Amino acid sequence: MNKYLILILILFSTAFRVTAQTVTVDASIDSLQILIGEQTKVQLEVTMDASQRAVFPLLADILITGVEILDIARPDTQYLNNRQRMHIIQEYTITSFDSDLYYIPPFEVMVDTTVYQSNPLALKVYTVPVDTMNTDIFFGSKPVMKAPFAWEDWRGLLLLSILCIPLLILAIYLIIRFNDNKPILRTIKIEPKLPPHEQAMKEIDRIKQEKVAAKDNPKEYYTQLTDVIRTYIKDRYGFNALEMTSSEIIEHLLGLESKESLNDLRELFSTADLVKFAKHAPLMNENDANLIHAVEFVNQTKVEVDPNAVPVPTEITIEEKRSRKTKIVLGMAIGVISVAIVAILVYIGIELYNQF
Repeated sequence: MNKYLILILILFSTAFRVTAQTVTVDASIDSLQILIGEQTKVQLEVTMDASQRAVFPLLADILITGVEILDIARPDTQYLNNRQRMHIIQEYTITSFDSDLYYIPPFEVMVDTTVYQSNPLALKVYTVPVDTMNTDIFFGSKPVMKAPFAWEDWRGLLLLSILCIPLLILAIYLIIRFNDNKPILRTIKIEPKLPPHEQAMKEIDRIKQEKVAAKDNPKEYYTQLTDVIRTYIKDRYGFNALEMTSSEIIEHLLGLESKESLNDLRELFSTADLVKFAKHAPLMNENDANLIHAVEFVNQTKVEVDPNAVPVPTEITIEEKRSRKTKIVLGMAIGVISVAIVAILVYIGIELYNQF
């Protein structure tokens, strides 16, 4: 009976030891010795099953009396054994401003409902050595060291200085343009106008090429043809035939040309009036005949020009005063550039003053 009891106790003891080994809490410190004001890091490591939950100690600014906590990092979690185990590292940055040997007690971590303790730590804080044998000896302050010259420190100022040059040139140019107020000269080249009969024949040739218009749209065809003849009459005889009726034009021309030369023109105007106002539908040969009448009228009444005379294009120079809007734009541009230059120079001056 005693043997069975001892065996049961051994089994319970082994089972308890295995369970206890599933959770490990360990603490370590980067440096056991520091000078006053230096920093070191304390790492608290917990290894447990992935299904368990750990609660780390809630620490504020003081770890123990004389040792301060400067920073608490976020826990770093790593999974082990195919995510069955979990390893958590909590890091604390500490320092001390009193020289002494400090005992850091074990950290307490609660895993599920059980509290586990880490190993304790020790920290030795040294003070700065002082020469106590020669307390009457004092050393003056060291002279100010001159920093070595580096282009990186002056690159920005150099680029700004170079930028001022084109801005200054542009400002001077705009000021000159603003003050001179010279008029803007524009030269317009006017090509010589063709004689009335040549211009009329050119337009009649164009209408002749558009035979489809005469067939599909006779009203447009006769409108264009009579407008060409009316324009020719206006330029040839000097009265506004564009604003007159067909009968008024014929009556006006009777005093200038023979009655026989106006027969073809009268027939053309008569057909055109029937097409435009009576919706007359002329035949194709009738359209061609009226086109020939227009050509014959122009040829019979044209005024020949000297073939040796070469028309010269006319050039006209127009003066335009600079507008008020242009002066306002120039003034605003000068103001903006001037402000930019002054701002750059002030900035460069302040930087040079701070450097020296």
